Amino acid sequence: MSVWIAPSVLSADFGNLAVEVAKVESEADWLHIDVMDGHFVPNLTVGPPVVASLRRHTSMFFDCHLMVDNPARYLSAFKNSGADSCTVHLEVGDTAELVDKMHKLGLKAGVAINPETPVDGVMNLIPSVDLLLVMTVHPGFAGQEFISSVLEKVSVLRDERDRLGVKTLIEVDGGIDPVTAEEAARAGAQVFVAGTSIFSTPPYDEACRRLREAALKGSSM
Repeated sequence: MSVWIAPSVLSADFGNLAVEVAKVESEADWLHIDVMDGHFVPNLTVGPPVVASLRRHTSMFFDCHLMVDNPARYLSAFKNSGADSCTVHLEVGDTAELVDKMHKLGLKAGVAINPETPVDGVMNLIPSVDLLLVMTVHPGFAGQEFISSVLEKVSVLRDERDRLGVKTLIEVDGGIDPVTAEEAARAGAQVFVAGTSIFSTPPYDEACRRLREAALKGSSM
């Protein structure tokens, strides 16, 4: 598999979350869970209890994106709740220590950068992380417009990863639809987080298929 589709529950109906997840399960690869603390970003979403509740309803890979000021405080709780991977933001600091803690807990470890953050800060992390997340919108809210200039960072990370010969995945998140997924795949992205373009365009499984087809097309160019 050369692309992974990760629907973001941020755009799902929270009143029927397990039902919403079931509707993407057949065509999606991961479930992306946005965790916001109202400090690192100006929004509040979910925490470990919601992850644990969802875990009882699905065996999907849980890709938890921690947009929080103090991720170290919560990593164990997310692991215990059923998370498979946690991604922390480079902007928070102490990144190497956080990556090491995630791995010791048995989590896949990801590091994210915001659109305005230079890519230089994560170049040395490529061999030690499982995932690099390049934000293609400013984090905090669903439904934002894709920032195409960020794709230059995706290309730089892809080239360095390939030079090193490691398997670190490159993920994009924000404004992802069939058009932007193709563009991002062409730049080197492999994991595509999509909220609005999936959960606002039922049937959800068909929306996932369209996204995958577009990403595969871009990755083959």
